[in-house]
Amino acid sequence: MRTLYAEIEINAPKRLVWQILTAKEWWKYWNTFLFDFDPSVALQQGQQVQLLMRRIPEEEDTEIRPLVTLMQPEVCLKWVYSSIPGFKSEFVFELQEIGLSRTKYVHKDNFSGMLTRAFVPFIREDERRGMRRMARELKRYVERY
Repeated sequence: MRTLYAEIEINAPKRLVWQILTAKEWWKYWNTFLFDFDPSVALQQGQQVQLLMRRIPEEEDTEIRPLVTLMQPEVCLKWVYSSIPGFKSEFVFELQEIGLSRTKYVHKDNFSGMLTRAFVPFIREDERRGMRRMARELKRYVERY
């Protein structure tokens, strides 16, 4: 398995970070990495959602339809997506309490399957930049909230 990773410390309680991270209707105010087709549909475990991903700002949107596999409030959100047999991508968003009103936000993209070696080199750096951009944008938005 190959993993891309981004993390950032946010000066806010986990509860607030979780609320903003999982409220798709607010993404348009802070998130330039992920976009939602239908912000009124809440993220729920076992539900498939229709999203757009923009790894770099100048890039065209990539449509993804992830299945939410874990929704553990204030701790972890996971979803799996891939429309290509032999290639699986799992997004993991974790929140860790690191002090009074301080949260570590961790975003991982775990790749697996036979075609991982073929696809990851083409998206690795752009996706890592997008994940880091999302972390910085979340931090800025939450801390101003």
